[in-house]
Amino acid sequence: MLNVYAVNGAWDLGRGTAPASTHAPHPTPHALYFLDLPGYGYSRAGKADRIAFRRLVRHALGRERLAGVVWLLDIRHEPSADDRTMQDLLAERETRALAALTKGDKLPRGERRRRQEELRAALGLPEDQVIVTSARTGEGIPELREAIAGLIGGANAGS
Repeated sequence: MLNVYAVNGAWDLGRGTAPASTHAPHPTPHALYFLDLPGYGYSRAGKADRIAFRRLVRHALGRERLAGVVWLLDIRHEPSADDRTMQDLLAERETRALAALTKGDKLPRGERRRRQEELRAALGLPEDQVIVTSARTGEGIPELREAIAGLIGGANAGS
């Protein structure tokens, strides 16, 4: 499944936030959408469904106006086979990616830093593309917003 979220209003590149609005967004060349591929790593689908899902992902990654990908990975676990497949797809398409390492609050601070470096090296990503986050504590959320704004701003600079 692919969930599509339209972000209301203009994206504030300085703060990485969208203003609250009760108006439905209008599809324009500058509209902003978030595409969510929930739980791709947990699917127990059959072979035909997995092939169809990979086609959907390839199509989404092939979009001309795709600014980038925010890739959510649990900091406590090694990348799965599905994560490695996603890594290959991102590399194949030369897609700009941010790795948001989730559940940072589940590890002590020293362990968090060690796992961040291990995963960064395992994924072959630059340091500024890996951000430890926690939905519970809010850790890393401002940095993630700023990095997303950078993705969007970089994509818009090229248009």
